[in-house]
Amino acid sequence: MKRVTPNFLMTKAKSPKNNGGAGALMRLLHERMENEDSAEKLNENVIVPFAAALEEICAARDYVLNIYGDKSNIVFSGDEADAEAIYHLVDDYLNAREEEG
Repeated sequence: MKRVTPNFLMTKAKSPKNNGGAGALMRLLHERMENEDSAEKLNENVIVPFAAALEEICAARDYVLNIYGDKSNIVFSGDEADAEAIYHLVDDYLNAREEEG
């Protein structure tokens, strides 16, 4: 698999309105996310469909993808076992941080 590790950090200097198609997509996603009244609905109606589209494209292109931002990560490994292992690594890390704080 091809390993792709972009870093998509949006800074205040870059306005989404100046990004053409990318800015329009961001505004659309933002609007749809804002309209959901619960985490469950947000997940069901926005996050899962977005992740499914990302999975399809990455699988078709044979990518292993790690996108990280200021406060988030999105990982596509192409393998269910890897996805579950990565989930547990992140969950364990966040739980340890809570216990420290």
